[in-house]
Amino acid sequence: MIGDVIAGRYELAGLVGTGGMSSVYKAHDRLLERDVALKVLHPHFGDDEEYVERFRREARAVAQLSHPNLVTVIDRGEADGHQFIVFELIDGENLKELVQRTGPLPVSRAVELTSSVADGLAFAHEHGLVHRDVKPQNVLVNGEGQAKVTDFGIARSLDVEHGVTQTGTVMGTSNYLSPEQAAGKPVTPATDVYSLGVVLYELLTAEVPFPGDNFVAVAMKHLNETPPSLLERRADVPVRLAAAVDRALEKDPARRFPSMGAFAAELRRCLREQGSFDAEQTFIAARPVPRTNAPRRARPRRSFPRRTAFLLLALVALAAAIAAGVLELAGSKKGPPSGAGSVMPLVPVQGVGSYDPQGSDHTEHSDAAPRATDHNPATYWFTDIYNTQDFGGLKTGVGLVLDAGKATSLQSLTVTTDTPGFTAKIETGDSATGPFSDDSSVQTVTSTTTFALHGTTARYYLVWLTSLPPGRTAHVNEVQARG
Repeated sequence: MIGDVIAGRYELAGLVGTGGMSSVYKAHDRLLERDVALKVLHPHFGDDEEYVERFRREARAVAQLSHPNLVTVIDRGEADGHQFIVFELIDGENLKELVQRTGPLPVSRAVELTSSVADGLAFAHEHGLVHRDVKPQNVLVNGEGQAKVTDFGIARSLDVEHGVTQTGTVMGTSNYLSPEQAAGKPVTPATDVYSLGVVLYELLTAEVPFPGDNFVAVAMKHLNETPPSLLERRADVPVRLAAAVDRALEKDPARRFPSMGAFAAELRRCLREQGSFDAEQTFIAARPVPRTNAPRRARPRRSFPRRTAFLLLALVALAAAIAAGVLELAGSKKGPPSGAGSVMPLVPVQGVGSYDPQGSDHTEHSDAAPRATDHNPATYWFTDIYNTQDFGGLKTGVGLVLDAGKATSLQSLTVTTDTPGFTAKIETGDSATGPFSDDSSVQTVTSTTTFALHGTTARYYLVWLTSLPPGRTAHVNEVQARG
């Protein structure tokens, strides 16, 4: 129970998560005055001496691993019949939560995270440990953006001798299951290579290659089906990186990378090539056209007939006269016509919530709404991830609510996004909770898109998304209003 003190030292502060084999708590180490994570084996496994001995042996082995991309094990023990492991507490989110929050990651970031995970797993393999359950939920990202692998098969190693039917929930999560695990065969380091390939696929596309309704259906897909083309699901993935993912997802372990270290090395080569390509493209775009040092070939002089020369002089004089008349006319006026060449001033608006009338809870990340008006393009309001670009057929749209502070007639709203390709329109209303009426036409939103408004006077403005971009989640990074 929360508040209990384990082994006279670890005070339970809250439940972090629970699984088939154990539960993880946030705890306070009274002896060293620091917060830790405490994994406790479920009591019914504690009655089996074989399980307990394997738990202890695995804990000792993992405790000897010290690597920046592995969560550090601090202590292990037993209290009141409960086996427990103590490890460092990571203040952050796991990769599953990251993808659910942001959608597909930028290619470079996905490769950086995956190569770091590969480094940690390669180190474990060198010390005789295979993870057996590599998945986004088991990779934590700390506040500095560093990936750390956790839940190192401490109880999951039991599957090797018991087979699929008895240990189907122990072998690993079905979406990331290797073919040899699905067939009940022994696991090797190549097993982790396959699972990490699935993780990278998901980081790049926000979906797993083999979805399914149950464990058996997904396991059969891992055994028999070819993964969907990564390039078809995300066209900006470099060909070399797509080939690396395909190799990691080979059905035959012998056809995968020979080691996790080799997989990590190939990912870094892909990352360097991607960086070099981006830098070269930037250089070419910014580089001026070089001057040539070759001597200019002399052009033959042309002689104009005298009549043509007089005609040219007359045209020049006429142009000068017209220009002088225009200047005189301009000078006789007090100033430019009203509105000519003028830019409407900015009007402060504040993101205050979301509008999701067809959603189950009528909200869509309302707490993130202020990020769309915080003048920081790196932050954003975002939608959920849907199965299709039409919101999975569940609704006609979702929206971001903006507050102008008072009834105002805006002339335009400019939307900036790092997920271009969705469609939207602007609507207005007298309440943040609706109803809203159209105030612009529907447009496809690019990186920066300005909506010309009809000029309706209203306090609340709604950026109403009518379809999603290819990644099936949309970000609104910044909104600027003029009126």
